[in-house]
Amino acid sequence: MTQSSLTISIVMAVLNEADNILPVCQEIAATLEHLPSCEVVAVDDGSTDSTVQKLLEARASFLPQLRIISHPKRLGKSAALRTGIEAAKGEWIATIDGDGQDDPSAIITMLALAQKAEGTPALVVGVRRKRSDRLSRRIATKFANGLRVKLLNDGCPDTGAPLKLFSRAMFLRIPQFEGVHRFLPALLGHYGAPLICHEVQHRSRLHGQSKYTNLNRALVGIRDLLGVMWLQNRTHLPSRTIEH
Repeated sequence: MTQSSLTISIVMAVLNEADNILPVCQEIAATLEHLPSCEVVAVDDGSTDSTVQKLLEARASFLPQLRIISHPKRLGKSAALRTGIEAAKGEWIATIDGDGQDDPSAIITMLALAQKAEGTPALVVGVRRKRSDRLSRRIATKFANGLRVKLLNDGCPDTGAPLKLFSRAMFLRIPQFEGVHRFLPALLGHYGAPLICHEVQHRSRLHGQSKYTNLNRALVGIRDLLGVMWLQNRTHLPSRTIEH
């Protein structure tokens, strides 16, 4: 099978999601019935529980399209997504979390929206209609989104949304750093990708707790925001080229 011989790859970065991953994979398996040629790439980012064993169980039982890649130690969500996207064979990439908060059936509509768009391949963001998180998390997210929109002018009300769909080739043009997945509207937009926001359902975690606190998200997010502003300022792209 050659690179980009599939229409879409669903890429999922997971860390210690042993209690959640089987029902998530079951929902993904049901979604695949309504998608064109597709694969699922799960990247385990150094889990210390039985996440990989559960993924192997899912592949053997009901999800033969599942590919499983492991990091020997934790490198971060962006690194895990990059690993999965580089390994993917799909023209389009859909990202999803492994905690059960995302409804994978939204990918069906998101792919249709992307395929209808003309010109440069679009970025479709699954904007969470109503957050099923603690009040402190919702307040912190609202503040972070407001600051980012003001400074980057990316036009996206929920750039941290896990459900995103975009061109694999476009994604691989942007530099890699931890946190890049939260700035795709600004970064891909700089390369000409139109933004499509699609409202999606957001659910409570099936089991366990988030791997991040509000404080570490805020401190790292501000540093990353400044870095993205620098990248935008220093990345110069031609509007068109002429070959003689």
